[in-house]
Amino acid sequence: MSVRRLDAVQPAGFSFTPDNLSRAKRTIANYPQGKQASAVIQLLWFAQEQDGWVSRPALEYVGKMLDMAYIRVLEVATFYTMFQLSPVGRKAHIQVCGTTPCMLRGAEDLIAVCKSKIHAEPQHLNADGSMSWEEVECLGSCVNAPMIQIVKDTYEDLTPESLSAIIDDFQAGRPVRPGSQNGRQFSMALTGATSLTDKSLYNKQRTYTRVEAPPPPVATAPAVASAPAIDLQKPATPGAPVSADLSAKPPMAPVPVAAPVAPPLLAKAEVQATARASAPVASPRVKPAAVSSRKTPANKVAPAKSAGPELLKRPRGKADDLKLIWGVGPAFEKLLNKIGLWHFNQIAAWTPADISHVDKLLKGFQGRIARDEWVKQAKKLAKGWRPDNPIGERPSGKK
Repeated sequence: MSVRRLDAVQPAGFSFTPDNLSRAKRTIANYPQGKQASAVIQLLWFAQEQDGWVSRPALEYVGKMLDMAYIRVLEVATFYTMFQLSPVGRKAHIQVCGTTPCMLRGAEDLIAVCKSKIHAEPQHLNADGSMSWEEVECLGSCVNAPMIQIVKDTYEDLTPESLSAIIDDFQAGRPVRPGSQNGRQFSMALTGATSLTDKSLYNKQRTYTRVEAPPPPVATAPAVASAPAIDLQKPATPGAPVSADLSAKPPMAPVPVAAPVAPPLLAKAEVQATARASAPVASPRVKPAAVSSRKTPANKVAPAKSAGPELLKRPRGKADDLKLIWGVGPAFEKLLNKIGLWHFNQIAAWTPADISHVDKLLKGFQGRIARDEWVKQAKKLAKGWRPDNPIGERPSGKK
C-alpha cells in the first residue's frame, strides 16, 4: 500500500452540521460506555459526506467526540482507502476499478475517458474543482465489470460512451441512475435472462397453482369392547359379580414331555436289510465334482463367500490410469487401488450386484459409481479410447 498523508493545505476548522451532529450522537449511543471509539469509522464517513474529504480539523473534532487520541483517529483514516485525505471534486469523485476482471473488460478505456474529460493525472481536480478521479482496487462487482464507484453508489457494465455520459450528467447536476448501465439485472447473462423469466414471480403472483395430493386414509382396526380387568390387589367383595378381562389370554398349561422310548431290538438280518435300503443310490450319469488342486493366483484376492467383482492385489502388468474416469481424482484412485481395482476392464465387467458390492467398500463415497456412470466410461476406455479434451471436459458415459 502506498503511503497516505494528509493534504498540505488544511482548512481552519471543522464542525458537524446539526443533522450530522444528531446522526453522530445516535451512532455513539449504540455502543456501551467506554466503547465509543468503535464509532470512529462511521463518524469519519459522516465528515467525508459533509465536506467530500477528511481534513485534520475533522480528525481532531471526531477524536474529541469519542475521547480518542488524535494519532488513533489518524491511524484509522490513513489505513482505510475509502477516506479521502485531500480535496476531491465537489460534484463527483470517480473511483475506477483497475483489478483484473475490470481490466480485462475495458477499465483502461474508462481511465482514458477520465484523463481526457477530468485531468491527466489521478487525485487532481479539474479546472473548476467540480470533478476528480482515481484508480482503485476491487470494488466487488466483478460480474458486472467494468465499473466505477462515486461516493457509495456503483455504476456497472460501462463503456467509454456510457461513462462519458455519466460525467456530463454529474457536471450538469442531472440525476444519474446507479447500477448496471446496459439494462442487466444483477448478474444475469449478457444475452438476457435464462432462468426465472416468468414476470409474475416479481409481483408476488404465480401463473400456476400447486396441487397437493390428499394424504392416504389411515387404516384403523375395528374397536373391540373389552371388559374391565380384574384388580388382583383388591380383594373381591362377597356376592359381587366377578368381571374378567376378556382380551387377556389364560396361561397355557405346560405340555408334558414324553419319556424317550427305546427302539425295538432288531435281528442282525433285519439291521443289514435296513442299512441297504437307506443307503443312497449313486446315479451312473452324475460324476462327482473333481477337487481342483490349483492354488489361487498370487495376484488375486481370495474370493469371498458371496459373489463379487474381480479384485486384484497387484495390477496385471501396468495399471490403467483410473483418473481418466470422470469423477476419479488422485486420492480416489489410491483408494480404488487399495480395494483391488487397477484396470478399466475390471470396472467394465461389473454387474449391478458387483456395483452394490464395491459401493459398500467406498466408505464416504457411496453412489458415485452410478452417478458418474463408471461402467459405461470404463467400457470405452477398455477398448483403447482416450480423451483428448482439455481438463474439465472429460466425456461421461452418456456420450
